[in-house]
Amino acid sequence: MKISVIVPVYNVERYLCDCIDSLLDQGLNSSEYEIICVNDGSKDNSLQILNEYAVKHNNVFVIDKENEGVSSAWNAGLDIAKGEYIAFCDSDDAIRNDALKNP
Repeated sequence: MKISVIVPVYNVERYLCDCIDSLLDQGLNSSEYEIICVNDGSKDNSLQILNEYAVKHNNVFVIDKENEGVSSAWNAGLDIAKGEYIAFCDSDDAIRNDALKNP
């Protein structure tokens, strides 16, 4: 595994699909990177959206935990990350295509 991308998620259902879609559109084989989404106690439909992506994509993983803040979410993602490199992406952001190709 080359890259682990950790995405802390809290009540961002409005932006979440754009974020995850941008991470999936990297021109990399799914075996080269993983997307670890950490739901930090969202009260909206964020968890449901994440679970739908995880079912469809073998490199999307979901951690669901109580709300403890963004640094706790980052640490939860780091605990399971398998990548040689670590990247972080805010759940209300999108990254450009191929941004992860040359870390």
